[in-house]
Parts: sequence; C-alpha cells; structure tokens
Amino acid sequence: MGFRSKLARPDVFHPSIVLAGCPQLVTGDGDDDGLTDALRDRGLPARWLSWDDPQTESADVVILRAAWDYADRRDEFLAWTHRVRNLLNAPAVVAWNSDKHYLQDLADAGVPTLSSYFFDPGETVTLPTGEIVVKPAIGAGSIDTGRFVDHAAARAHIAALHDSGRTALVQPYDARVEQGETALVFLGGRQSHAFTKGPMLPPEGEVALLDESGTYVAEQLTSADPDFAMWDVGVAALAAACRHVGIASSELLYARVDLIGGADNPLLLELELIEPGLGWHQLDENTRELQQRTFALEVESACERLGLGPLSHRRP
Repeated sequence: MGFRSKLARPDVFHPSIVLAGCPQLVTGDGDDDGLTDALRDRGLPARWLSWDDPQTESADVVILRAAWDYADRRDEFLAWTHRVRNLLNAPAVVAWNSDKHYLQDLADAGVPTLSSYFFDPGETVTLPTGEIVVKPAIGAGSIDTGRFVDHAAARAHIAALHDSGRTALVQPYDARVEQGETALVFLGGRQSHAFTKGPMLPPEGEVALLDESGTYVAEQLTSADPDFAMWDVGVAALAAACRHVGIASSELLYARVDLIGGADNPLLLELELIEPGLGWHQLDENTRELQQRTFALEVESACERLGLGPLSHRRP
C-alpha cells in the first residue's frame, strides 16, 4: 500500500513522494528525520528509498536528500535523474552542480568565489604558490580531498586523480576556514537559516575522519546568525546559478551556500544544490518545526507547479 494509505481520500490527490538516500544511507544521516512528519502534515506522504531503487521511478516526486555516492556513479546517476517523473532539484540543476566547474561559472557572473584552477588528465599542471587544496572536480563529501604545503605531494595527488580519469581542482588554502564555514540555507529560493561547519580538512599528512558510512567526512556543526552582507552573497550565488540553468530561484526546493570569512569579505566555497545537509538539528525545536513546515510548503508549491496539486486527477 505504502504511500497513500490512511491519507488517501477519494476527492483529493496525494502525490507519492520519495526522499532519496543512497545504498549506504537509505534513510539519510538522521538530520532529516523530521521531514516525513512535516510532509505528512501537509497531506504529502513520503518514504525513504535509495536513489537506485527501481521503485523511485514510479513515485510522483523524488526529493534528493542523501545520494552521497553519486560522484562515483555520476553517469548512471544523471541518467536516473531523467527517468524519475519529477525530481527536486531538477535534473538540469543536478547535472550543472555535480561538476565543480560551476564555481567558474559563478565567478564569471561576479559572485565572490574562492579561486579555482582545473586540470584535466594529460594537461600541464601549474600550481599557485603557498598551501593549496586538491580535490576531484566531480566529488562529494570531501572524499579524496587534501591540503598540501608540499607541492610535490600535491602533484602526486593530482596524478592519482588523473590516473583514475578524473579532473583535478586546485584552490589556494584560505586560513579563514579554520574559523569554520558559514552554511546559508535557502528554501524555495528564500532565506531560511544558517549554521557553522567546523574545519574538516586535517593538515597535510593526516587522514580526514570519515563517517561510518564512508560516504563523507564527518562534520562538526553549530548554529549561526550571519550578517546580512553574507546573506547577500548567498542571494547573488542563487541568482547567478538560476540564470545559468534557466529557472526561477523559487524552483529550487533547497540550496545551501557555504562561505568563508566574515561580513567584510565573504567568499563562496561551495553552492550545494543536489543533496546538502540542511542543519536541522542546529535549530531549536520550535524553529526546526517551523522551518521544516516551510520545507513541506515548498514541496506542496512544487507539486502545484508540476500539476500534482490536491485537485489533480489520479493517474489510471
């Protein structure tokens, strides 16, 4: 029976919704546990499935939440995004955001962004001076990411990425990251809440601690109340992204903008539009319930936009 069960009424359409995890974390990491109740309160029954479960393709709406293995299976993943009926966020958004070349697109659009240098396999590598960070251009969860003072070691890491057929992304190490990253959360294109992520990359020679699932580097999170100047950078990043993929910002169910620095000179590190952690547990209980209700309202709005509102006709 699954989706429609007790909520089903003969005169009201209840779209079937899947929150998509991955094989290692089918129901996510626990932070999203309140979403099913929030959705159900709006007449939107939802259940968790791994994104590669064939049942996702029969759901009316699939919401990406913990598909943290997509980088290792990107071609398969992107093909799947086009097979599901309605994906949030949309397939075009996912394809663009799943390759960190998007950082160059944002920088070209005038968003203050940490400098990024991309090196394809076989390409001559010229490194910036000083301490650097090397990561795969297509990757998630800070896997295969390292800090390097020793440029010979950095080149070896780049060579290993190239040997596996991957493009390397090199960025200068900005010491302000030691104070943590500010994560700005948007729902439906509008400001929701924020939290701070502690530094994740250990010094050169040390190994980052992975979550027990092995899909991401463990994070230390705390609540935050950023200055409006930082939110302005977030708004600019979302506007530039949406112009690039040709959608309205309101069509983004969720977005997370990760910044370093303070209000005097914030720089964008990442724009997360695929499956970002939204930091629900950094909010007090009342605020969390309120913002998760906002999340459910944005899902409801997306359903209306997709022709899946309460007065829609059932599929045969």
